[in-house]
Amino acid sequence: MLKRTLALAAGLALSFTALTSHAADVLRVSAIPDEAPTELLRKFKPLGAYLEQRLGMKVEFVPVADYPAVVEALATDRLDMAWLGGFTFVQVNLKTGNAVPLVQREQDARFTSKFITSDPNVKSLADLKGKTFAFGSISSTSGSLMPRYFMLKEDIKPETFFSRVAYSGAHDATAAWVQAGKVDAGVLNASVWDKLVANGKVDTTKVRVFATTPTYFDYNWTVRGTLDKGLAAKIKQAFLDLDPANPEQKAILDLQAASRFIETRPENYKGIEEAARAADLLK
Repeated sequence: MLKRTLALAAGLALSFTALTSHAADVLRVSAIPDEAPTELLRKFKPLGAYLEQRLGMKVEFVPVADYPAVVEALATDRLDMAWLGGFTFVQVNLKTGNAVPLVQREQDARFTSKFITSDPNVKSLADLKGKTFAFGSISSTSGSLMPRYFMLKEDIKPETFFSRVAYSGAHDATAAWVQAGKVDAGVLNASVWDKLVANGKVDTTKVRVFATTPTYFDYNWTVRGTLDKGLAAKIKQAFLDLDPANPEQKAILDLQAASRFIETRPENYKGIEEAARAADLLK
């Protein structure tokens, strides 16, 4: 019996060693689902291949169902790195105390959200009183938190100002809802709006921007605080080295809607934390 117990324990230890060794050879990456899953994967594939080449290890994209799932997976070390919005970074950092934001796109230091409508009579937020309105995901920085924060500063409380408030779940879905007349207006991030227009995915004869928020810090690539610091440094440098003068690397940057990546730090997201507390989204 003792021999069998020792043999079983040794086998389990060996299996655990093999599992952790395998995990150490794979960088598990995900992203907040602010666009369709197929689009997120399409955008990530060339970046993943670049990171594999730079890091000398397998890079695996792990899709998630919703924003809270990314927060939970990163906080419990089931993910190594994730593309987060400012609010989801704040949530992860408050949950763990050691999340490390590595880089952001140049425009993420001065990000904006766009208010859109298909109603020709709407010229400002005031014209939306009593109408229907859509945010993206409730956990989205640019599709919910910051637009709500700026509305509250103008004494507009969405739940009483609009006749109905809905959450589409993603920026592209918000644009589709407004275009289809499912809601009178909505808000989405400026980057996705520009991409939808450029790709002909939204009819600008029907849908238009009527207001833009003030600027704020938003998206970043964040690694879990327990990730090896040497590996984190290599990942950061790989992003910073992406060169728009290199055609292959420019294609990667274009898919990320980035001119280049720059360093970021936790302090950049204090304003978002304050906005989340003001909106009663953090307890």
